[in-house]
Amino acid sequence: MKKIVCLFALTATLGGFAVETNLTVAIEKGTKFLLSRQSPDGHWSDPQMPALTALPLWALSTSFKGEARPSSLVSEARKKAASFVLATQRPDGGFYVPKPGRGGSGLGNYNTSVCLSALFDSGLAPKAALLKAREYIASSQLVGDDTLAGGFGYDKVSRRRYADLSNTSYAMSAMAKTASLEEFRTDGKKVDLDWDKALAFVENLIKKEGPDAGGAAYNERTPQAGTETNKAGKVHLRAYGSMTYAAVLSMCSAKLDRGDPRVRQSLEYLNKYWSVEENPGMGNQGLYYFYDIMARALSAAGVDTVGDHNWKKELSAKVMSLQKPDGSWANDNNRFWEADPVLCTSFALLVLNLCR
Repeated sequence: MKKIVCLFALTATLGGFAVETNLTVAIEKGTKFLLSRQSPDGHWSDPQMPALTALPLWALSTSFKGEARPSSLVSEARKKAASFVLATQRPDGGFYVPKPGRGGSGLGNYNTSVCLSALFDSGLAPKAALLKAREYIASSQLVGDDTLAGGFGYDKVSRRRYADLSNTSYAMSAMAKTASLEEFRTDGKKVDLDWDKALAFVENLIKKEGPDAGGAAYNERTPQAGTETNKAGKVHLRAYGSMTYAAVLSMCSAKLDRGDPRVRQSLEYLNKYWSVEENPGMGNQGLYYFYDIMARALSAAGVDTVGDHNWKKELSAKVMSLQKPDGSWANDNNRFWEADPVLCTSFALLVLNLCR
């Protein structure tokens, strides 16, 4: 009996070692792919979208956190990427390439939030640049008394008043992640969000009743098919997986924890519709964004399981199974630019590092 117990323990240990080895190999292959796709000036994919360079920088930076010193090739790639992103910073503090013809500023809020998070984790940016980016994000938060107040859209300047949960979660996460930087502000005027307003915006997009209670919608202009309304006459919003994880991440960024009834209700929704095969409610649309926001949200909430699902084990196994022979990941569905293997590989590496 003792031999059987020892053999079981050894098998479990070896099994864990195998999983860790597979993760390491997948990360190394993905890293090599990203290095092979970087342009000489340091950017990836589209030079007019700094976030598409910041995401690989973020992935390469987290891959070696707490590990041995990265190779000289990785170090050089990170430095070139950080320099490229920093060069896109505008006088107002945002990281973006102006596109006046669009009526906005080149997705300034989205780009700046992603770039701020990536540069902060890379440790390769001067604090002054990061503090300016915080100012830009804080100044982009919508004010007022309507249901959009507290939220963020793609651009600080746009033709219409607009906010959505995806951009809001990126902004809230970036500001929460970099809050410690305010200690280094020399003028004494600390910059931050109106967290109560931001939280109110998020809560407004979470369904409070019915079978999808706890699920979150992208914005208040994306109703379900038809004109179904609730008792208050409000059009029902379409809740789905990635936005519910975005709501959990946003609530955790606002310092709510897994014991808060609002967070708990969203986690119950995610257990009810648990999947790593698809983005619930969206199929394979935005699948790699879904994987990334899932990992970041559940890590922020500090949960090991969703219902009886070991999310790190199931998610990492699924993501590794989708890796292509050249080390990349890509989505057959190009919505949200996910046919771009650099974008999806960056998301995948961020996920695997959080699962490791």
